Amino acid sequence: MSNRKYPLMKKVLRPVLTLALGTSLLIAPLAAYGSNSALHTSGAAASASANSPIVTPVQYSGSSLAVGENRLLSRIDMAREWDDIDPDYLPDQAIVAVKALLSKEDFEQLFPYRLGSKEWFKVAEGKEYYKADQTDYFSYDNLLNAVAEVSNVKIKISTRAGTSAQEIHRLDKEAKVETLVLRSDDFNSAANKLKPIDTVIVDCGTFLKEGFKKDRKRELAAFLANLSHETGGGWATAPGGPLKWGLFWNENIAGRTGANMDAFVDPASAKLFPGTEGKRYYGRGPIMLSWNFNYGLFSSIIYGDKSVLLDHPEIVAQDGKVGYMTAILFWMTPQAPKPSAHDVMVGRWKPSPEDKKLGLDSPGFGITIMVLNGLEANLGETEGSPVQRRAGHYRDIMKQMGVDIKNEKVDTLDMKPFGG
Repeated sequence: MSNRKYPLMKKVLRPVLTLALGTSLLIAPLAAYGSNSALHTSGAAASASANSPIVTPVQYSGSSLAVGENRLLSRIDMAREWDDIDPDYLPDQAIVAVKALLSKEDFEQLFPYRLGSKEWFKVAEGKEYYKADQTDYFSYDNLLNAVAEVSNVKIKISTRAGTSAQEIHRLDKEAKVETLVLRSDDFNSAANKLKPIDTVIVDCGTFLKEGFKKDRKRELAAFLANLSHETGGGWATAPGGPLKWGLFWNENIAGRTGANMDAFVDPASAKLFPGTEGKRYYGRGPIMLSWNFNYGLFSSIIYGDKSVLLDHPEIVAQDGKVGYMTAILFWMTPQAPKPSAHDVMVGRWKPSPEDKKLGLDSPGFGITIMVLNGLEANLGETEGSPVQRRAGHYRDIMKQMGVDIKNEKVDTLDMKPFGG
């Protein structure tokens, strides 16, 4: 495993979050994701139940909350400001959705050497990384529980037009409580205060629950395939083949062993997401979550409190449910000019003329690679290419699910990164 185990988090989220910090997820403007927006009137009316008030959504004008503060919402608030709550995307539907796509038996056949499994213990015994009390970190049950918990969350990203100045809110659907988790320092500056605000709402409950069943299977396979590449421990002559060794690691080796003692605290974001003394924010979990700002932001979204993972970053590597949650949240969130990987796999994303000029015109697994890691542009399934393993995992999982993907572009040949 290299020291750059998950370049996406450093190369993409880092510059994104430090642009205003400030802070920014650089979510695409309303025009690109109108169907998910709180300003989309028909969406709120359609998702309201028979007993819900029918109201007209209002233009978001900024929050009166301080970062970290929360408020209890009324039913009218929910409809006007959060596009209401769709019962199809609640947590009690999440576990059913996963089981309908991939059984526990099939999951365990795909990942026999996953961290903490019986086969992992056989391989790890006597090795430097062996832990006698290691749990089944990437277990099927942890995946189910993560999907269910994330389904209870909505995220609202509000951006001043023409800037990277943002406010980000988290909504706990069950509690009907919203929390302001982030505000750029310049969001309410004199230069920005009168600028209109574009708002995008991400319902994390839509993960694996949109589109035809084939598309939902493809989304789960693409998600697991990309994670398997990032955490893979196999090699060309590995027992069972290299693809059976996905989900083997959940920590950056150099960070875990102390070969790299960097605290991974970015000075530009330290005011908003201060690193805790003695803690290091190296890569952990399925997406190798790295840097103080990512731990702080994901902690804010998961717990409604940035300090949980800033004070205890080790939780990401200790608790498989939390680890999966960080990966799902990343998967679900668009970052302009890039769509979310979710939207790509369920068919919501349509390439713009600018995208097409960059070769980004074949929605499917190959595009998710470009969403997650633009450094792997213009690569085929050749020996030694990271795309070879990603695509190999995808084909393997799709075969297990019984889905034919022969006409889907699964590599990144002739593609350039989003935004050029």
